Amino acid sequence: MKAALRSRIPLFACALAVALPLAALAQEAAPQLEEDPRAARFREVERGIFVGFEAGYLSLFKTPLAKPANYNHIPADGGGRSGGIAAGLHLGYDLTPQLALSLFFMDVNQSASLLDYGAFDLLTVGLDGRYAFLSWKDAYQVTRLHTYVHARAGYLRSHPDGLFGAYADSGIFRRSDILIAGGPGIEYYTRLRHFSVGLSIDAVYVLHAGVFGFEVLPTMRYTF
Repeated sequence: MKAALRSRIPLFACALAVALPLAALAQEAAPQLEEDPRAARFREVERGIFVGFEAGYLSLFKTPLAKPANYNHIPADGGGRSGGIAAGLHLGYDLTPQLALSLFFMDVNQSASLLDYGAFDLLTVGLDGRYAFLSWKDAYQVTRLHTYVHARAGYLRSHPDGLFGAYADSGIFRRSDILIAGGPGIEYYTRLRHFSVGLSIDAVYVLHAGVFGFEVLPTMRYTF
């Protein structure tokens, strides 16, 4: 019996010598584990090129006449305070998560407090810059809520000519003006990762007419 056992030892040794490399080869050839299905495969908040829409209320504290001679029935100081709907479009780019620049177009319809003054439109195109200085994360540690300040300046045209505006120092009627605005805002990046919504409250100044005002603008943005 001992002789039979001794005769089998070389067979076991040979089998073990063949099995160990095969086992190692099988282990190397085994497929890798699948990625965690819970791991995010996209950014929770998109950044980059965006288009935006804003619509709200804009008010001017006075409405000076650019051509008083054409409106003899209106007091020389204009139609008083005005207010109306403002709507705008943006095309911009996120330079960083905090800083964004955009080209904007805005159309404002105004009605003066003097009933027979008439309505007028202000069309503006220009640049807007925004900086988010304070941010908060949600329960999943994703930064979604931002508080920002922004400023914008644009070329303004009023319509009809003469109902709102100012004369140049040379006495020539200005058919255009410069609109400057800026103030604080808040923006929330929704779980629909391309969309954000917000609200801005701005001070407004029309440069040559010397008119102050304010605007309240809810905003919505889509980032590609």
